Amino acid sequence: MVTHRHECDVAIVGAGPVGLFSVFQFGMLGMKAHVVDTLEAVGGQCTALYPEKPIYDIPGYPRIAAAELIARLREQAAAVHPVYHLGQQVVSLARSAETGRWRLETSTGTVLDARVVVIAAGAGAFGPNRPPLAGIEAYEGNSVHYMVLRRQDFAGKRVVIAGGGDSAVDWAISLAEIAARVMVVHRRDKFRAAPESIARLHALAAEGRIDLVVPYQLAGLEGADGRLDAVLVSDLDGKPRRLAADALLPFFGLAMSLGPIAEWGLNLDRHHIAVDPSTCQTNLAGVFAIGDIATYRGKLKLILTGFAEAAAAAHAAYPMVFDGRALHFEYSTAKGLPPG
Repeated sequence: MVTHRHECDVAIVGAGPVGLFSVFQFGMLGMKAHVVDTLEAVGGQCTALYPEKPIYDIPGYPRIAAAELIARLREQAAAVHPVYHLGQQVVSLARSAETGRWRLETSTGTVLDARVVVIAAGAGAFGPNRPPLAGIEAYEGNSVHYMVLRRQDFAGKRVVIAGGGDSAVDWAISLAEIAARVMVVHRRDKFRAAPESIARLHALAAEGRIDLVVPYQLAGLEGADGRLDAVLVSDLDGKPRRLAADALLPFFGLAMSLGPIAEWGLNLDRHHIAVDPSTCQTNLAGVFAIGDIATYRGKLKLILTGFAEAAAAAHAAYPMVFDGRALHFEYSTAKGLPPG
């Protein structure tokens, strides 16, 4: 059932760093974008998996945290007024035989009618790996969260973080500054994160600001009406322990899949979309793929590569959006931002 219908110049599938930069690139050429992402917030893996992790190969930034990069990209994209459709997945893509425009429909019934489509979906659609705890669905969105949208929401709360990777370690360090108590549950006493982050985690534990609950694993939840009272854990011998808690943050990575994209008639190469490297256009006219999901000979999987691909796709799409009009190339220093 269609709930909302929108016409736009470009529909961008994916709101990770490359998708956000493509919003700006298309906007600089006068093309208005609507953006769809399965997550509830923009940023893709940078937001969901490692917001505090430093990135060292972004031009102009000797070092920038992933979350800060996303904030900067969103600020840049805001200048061209994109429309975001978050928390929904594009489930179908079809081209009108009459108009040549593309029709995208999402899992919530949103329909986008676009001149061109840009797939910037990273490794495809993804969602959190949920721990197998009975009744966890009742707490999701209230006391159980798979990503942190607003750090301040956890101020003064007792927070249990489960996992041993970058996300778990980064958020434990960050929330230790504002939470009443932070407890990290991991089935091993070794963590899989950046060495400097692990060192900081152990330093905070030595100071009593973080409780390391290791080696333990999640066993159950206590609470009512979506509000958590405690997280139950057990050691490797099955010995139980009760952790009084207001919130649980399970960080067990993301389940990734091409999902419906695999059914759209695109030329696929090992779960990636084959494109012309000079334009990033796929085998479907007017459909482009950029970032990690795109592949061609010599492809480098770097964020900065995706940024260049966004620019190439925008320039190639321009005559398609504006009925064959030639693009007069200008540097941003000469043309500035588009009006409005």
